[in-house]
Amino acid sequence: MPETFMKKAQFARKVASDLAAVVRRLCEASRGLHPQRTCMEHREPMPSRAVLVEMVEDLRSVLFPGYFGLAELDAESMEFHVGATLDRVLRVLREQVKRGLCFACTEAQECELCDLQALETTYAFLGRLPEVARILATDVQAAYEGDPAATSPAEAIFCYPGVLAVMNYRLAHELHRLGIPLIPRIITEHAHSITGIDIHPGARIGESFFIDHGTGVVIGETCIIGNRVRIYQGVTLGAKSFPLDEEGRPVKGIPRHPIVEDDVIIYSGATILGRVTIGRGSVIGGNVWLTESVPPGTRVVQAPPPHRKRTPGED
Repeated sequence: MPETFMKKAQFARKVASDLAAVVRRLCEASRGLHPQRTCMEHREPMPSRAVLVEMVEDLRSVLFPGYFGLAELDAESMEFHVGATLDRVLRVLREQVKRGLCFACTEAQECELCDLQALETTYAFLGRLPEVARILATDVQAAYEGDPAATSPAEAIFCYPGVLAVMNYRLAHELHRLGIPLIPRIITEHAHSITGIDIHPGARIGESFFIDHGTGVVIGETCIIGNRVRIYQGVTLGAKSFPLDEEGRPVKGIPRHPIVEDDVIIYSGATILGRVTIGRGSVIGGNVWLTESVPPGTRVVQAPPPHRKRTPGED
C-alpha cells in the first residue's frame, strides 16, 4: 500500500511537471499571434463571437418581426418588441464594436476615443436598418419568385439558407462600410459555417438577389453584383491571381473579383475568376470556367461531351 501511494505521488508530480512544460511550449508557439494592441494598455478584451451571434438573432427578429423572436405580435406589441430589441442591440453592439476598434488600434490613444467612435458608428448602423429591411424584402421576393418549389415568401424566410446568408451579409456589409474591423467577418463567417455560403462583407450586392440551394457558393471581397441576379450552388466569384508587393506579400484591397451586371443567372458549379464583367442579362451555364468578360445577353455553356455507342460487355 505505501509503495502504491508513493508511485501515485511520483506520477502526479511528473504529470504536473510535464503539463507545465506543455503550457510553456503552447504559449511560446502562439506568441507571434498575439495582437499588438496599444489601446488602453492592451487590457480591452476581444469581441465575442457568441455575443455577436446572439445579437444577429435579435436583429433577425427586428428585420422579420413575427417570424423570429416573439411570434404573436400586433401593431402595438410589434413597436414595443422592435424598440426593446434595438435598445439591447445598441448596448451590445456598442461594446463589441469598441472591442473590435481597440483590437485593431495601432495608435497610442486613449480608449475613450474608440468608445466614442463605437457609439457614433453603432447609431449610424441602426439608422441604416430600415433600408436593409427594404432590400431584404426584395431578396425574399426574389427567392419566392425564383424557386418553383417555394410555396410562399414566408417559407423562404424560415427555411432558405440563401436568405439567411444574405441577411447576415447585408448586416455585415453596413458595418464594413462604417469601417468596423473584424466584426463584419465574424457575422458573415457564422452564416458560412451553418449554410456553406461564403460572402465577404466587402462585396457590393444589389437588390433582389437570390442564392438557390447555396452550398459551396463563394463571393469575394471586391465583387460587384447588380440587381435581380440569381446564382446556384457551387458558384465561385473569385480572384484569378494576387499581385504581390516588394516583399512578396499579396496586395490588399485592389479590385480582383468579377463584376456581375443586372439580370444575370449563374448556374451550379460555375467558376468566374478575376476582374471580368458578366454583361447584363447573360446566362452562365453549369460547371463553366470563365476568366474573360462576356458582353450583355451572352449565353455561355460547356461544349457537349462526345457520344460513343456502348459495345456489349463494356463497363
